[in-house]
Amino acid sequence: MTATPRFTGDASPYAGGDPYADHRTADFPFTHLVDLADRRLGAGVIAANDEFFAERENLLKPERAEFDPEHFGHKGKVMDGWETRRRRGTGAAEPHPTDEDHDWALVRLGAPGVVRGLIVDTAHFRGNYPQSVSVEATSLPGSPSPGDLLAPDVKWTTLVPRTAVGGHAANGFAVDAEQRFTHLRINQHPDGGIARLRVHGEVAPDPAWLTALGTFDLVALENGGQVEDASDRFYSPATNTIAPGRSRKMDDGWETRRRRDTGNDWIRYRLVEQSEIRAVEIDTAYLKGNAAGWAEISVRDGEDGEPTPILPRTRLQPDTNHRFVLPEPVRGTHVRIDIFPDGGISRLRLFGSLTEEGAARLAARHEALGA
Repeated sequence: MTATPRFTGDASPYAGGDPYADHRTADFPFTHLVDLADRRLGAGVIAANDEFFAERENLLKPERAEFDPEHFGHKGKVMDGWETRRRRGTGAAEPHPTDEDHDWALVRLGAPGVVRGLIVDTAHFRGNYPQSVSVEATSLPGSPSPGDLLAPDVKWTTLVPRTAVGGHAANGFAVDAEQRFTHLRINQHPDGGIARLRVHGEVAPDPAWLTALGTFDLVALENGGQVEDASDRFYSPATNTIAPGRSRKMDDGWETRRRRDTGNDWIRYRLVEQSEIRAVEIDTAYLKGNAAGWAEISVRDGEDGEPTPILPRTRLQPDTNHRFVLPEPVRGTHVRIDIFPDGGISRLRLFGSLTEEGAARLAARHEALGA
């Protein structure tokens, strides 16, 4: 584990104006990976030992934390994060908490996977942030309760050892643990507030579940699909195109800047494993005056395979879900969609099933990750 970079100490008191003007952050090398704790994938903060000032659920809100200097409630300042009360010692002779005292919250990942990096953001917690944090992870099958997770026989793996953090800062931690996890326990020592938690990594789906489904979306985030690269991410990330559900607003899809040349925009995906694609959906929901004009799709089998067109350049309609049944299944591991000339799509769905070779590799990877 390494902190990249390290922020420590108090931030200055809020002095008015843009509250993010002095927020400390950095470009972390893992933020292009999916957030395994995304609520859209089904993540949740299922328990916490204390949430006196601010609810634990705020940790996973998708938008950045807000700050209203005039917003107070019956318990004090209302903060957009998870905030616990101040810890005290055992009595007048020992007024301070012990070194072991800490608060904790249990997080269910929306998609089990391999964690590559975490961000513990203390935005707007300037003098009331934790002195240090630690993060542990475990893997339990099914839908364990908080009591199941807190049982003494559950094995927890340390992802972030107890590490000093800073106030009003995005504290980033690269993680090196080649295991599949389902739940995290975030600890703040001894108390305080955390605005947001982001858990970036790679989805590691359950092969037994995908096999039982038979036909499923081969590129969906929750099934292990990934965006490898994209020509443009100006307005919104390409990863939105494989997020769960239909888009609910314009910025919940992928939209590029306006081109002033004769090129075109594209996204390249990696499927969960080698598969046979049988049907395609291209959705332009909420993209009306800015939807892509045309799209074409090609498939490649292996890193060095030759691209095979499966959808010729086809006219797209604004705010419409387009469905295409392929004349015959097409085998592949990678897919590229090209849009012409620019604009955006909200979702891409590729329906099919794993090949025998793909299923075997996925099962071997599952076992190697300790699942």
